[in-house]
Amino acid sequence: MKLFPAIDLLNGKVVRLAQGEYGDSTEYGSDPLVVAKSFVDAGAEWIHIVDLNAAKGDGPINRPVISSIAREIGPDVHVQTGGGVRTVDDVQALAAAGIRRAVMGSAAIRQPDLVEVCSKVLDIAVGLDHRNGFVALEGWTESSTVSVDEALGAYPTASAFVITDISRDGMLTGPDLEGLAQASSATTIPVIASGGVSSLDDLRDLSSIAELGGVIAGKAIYEGRFSVADAIEVLQ
Repeated sequence: MKLFPAIDLLNGKVVRLAQGEYGDSTEYGSDPLVVAKSFVDAGAEWIHIVDLNAAKGDGPINRPVISSIAREIGPDVHVQTGGGVRTVDDVQALAAAGIRRAVMGSAAIRQPDLVEVCSKVLDIAVGLDHRNGFVALEGWTESSTVSVDEALGAYPTASAFVITDISRDGMLTGPDLEGLAQASSATTIPVIASGGVSSLDDLRDLSSIAELGGVIAGKAIYEGRFSVADAIEVLQ
């Protein structure tokens, strides 16, 4: 199982939100490239980057930073990035910047066929950020009537699903093991867990889900609950 240490960007700085609330953010660094390189030095093979500004409709103002990270750490370490990826042009721009996989959330839910089109340009993960099993949209500011279970069967060309329980994100309360196990067994497409990871024991529990493909960890790393190197060792 792969570890995806996370970098969430807001106005060019590394932050973490609590339950997706933009008004409840904690800053963890002003130089995202330094943070990314520290993850690479610790053995990370992937880095998960979210453009929070773009996710809530401010435009891809962090894309130059994301492109710089991909350029500096590649090609052996891969960048998976999401937030405001809504069009084929967005995906083409990320592909040109050396991004390995783009995460489409709101656009994928609104236009499922778009994932198939974009998958011809770049690997696409579908982001299923949910509250109580229903997918949230537009940087978690809107609700939808699409369930996670329904979405898992709608994207045959997706390279992964990134499933985030918003109620747990940034809260260090533990992952939704039951929901993630159910989702992983419902699709042959790899599922990447996100939200709530607080300890190495959480990672051990996630690693026991045979079908799970990876886990995103952010706040627990920044708060010193565990190191990237220790997390990778546990997951391997």
